[in-house]
Amino acid sequence: MSNNSCRVLVTGSLAYDFILTYPGKFQDHILPDKLHMINVSFLVDKVKKQRGGVAGNIAYTMSLMGEQARILAAAGNDFDGYMKFLNKHNVATESIQLLEDEMTATCFITTDMKHNQFTGFYPGAMSHARELSVTDNLKGAQYVIVSPDDPEAMKRHCKEAKDAGATLIYDPSFQVLAMDGEFLWEGARGAKALILNDYEFSMFCEKTGKSIEELHKEIEILVVTLGDQGSKILPRGGDEIRVKPVKTESAVDPTGCGDAYRGGFLTGLVNGCSLQECGQLGSVASVFVVEQYGTQSHSYSNADFCKRYQANYDGLPEFLRQKTTA
Repeated sequence: MSNNSCRVLVTGSLAYDFILTYPGKFQDHILPDKLHMINVSFLVDKVKKQRGGVAGNIAYTMSLMGEQARILAAAGNDFDGYMKFLNKHNVATESIQLLEDEMTATCFITTDMKHNQFTGFYPGAMSHARELSVTDNLKGAQYVIVSPDDPEAMKRHCKEAKDAGATLIYDPSFQVLAMDGEFLWEGARGAKALILNDYEFSMFCEKTGKSIEELHKEIEILVVTLGDQGSKILPRGGDEIRVKPVKTESAVDPTGCGDAYRGGFLTGLVNGCSLQECGQLGSVASVFVVEQYGTQSHSYSNADFCKRYQANYDGLPEFLRQKTTA
């Protein structure tokens, strides 16, 4: 699908996720005095191959919310079905590079009943993402979100986005663990927003040696997700904004809910919402994911989304209100 009017370019991984569910607790199988020689085996009661990858998850969420995004990523020779799915859901795919001699990145995620996770990841075609250029694929997009990908690709894409004058949203996520402080800070400097979960944010600060005040000298907005405690938003020169979580009685699997939060937050930002509203949009988007098995197996209409939003928060963002009256 080709659309040069997309306001958002999403860079990051495209992957297939094998999601396994363990009906117990990992902690029951790990002996504190044997951490030097862990050898754990257990039976899972559910496994399913799902479409995933951070870029795919973010762009899919944005499409459900009525905001078309373009994906810049590398995929393999097994991507045809996934590509058709993205096209069907109005995600712009012309900047996805297909590699005939590679398989699409593959992730193996095992989740226990306490929502703890073990994850193994094979990069496959993602290793070639560093060859892709934001400059060549911006095509008028005003926003670029750089999410987990090949580290060299992330470094390149951050620089090219900033050099092009685009608004950069930096989302290193789990790659915080793999990158050193200098690498992380090089990507973050000059970003409009940095989005991480609370553990990743602590690790980011530790690795870069930066305080919140020092981060704010280069980054306007710090967004920290807190799992089932919601999220907090720290704007430069303003008070901390707390976003309560959306109520749910049917949490199934947390995989991908952070990506949905980012998709919702960015959709709000692009549509001129307040930071409070952006966080609330992210929270609503994420709960639809946690209530389903898989990162892109959920779906909702604008009416469904608005109903959920109004059941948890006051008012309704203007762009959603306009859609309901259109």
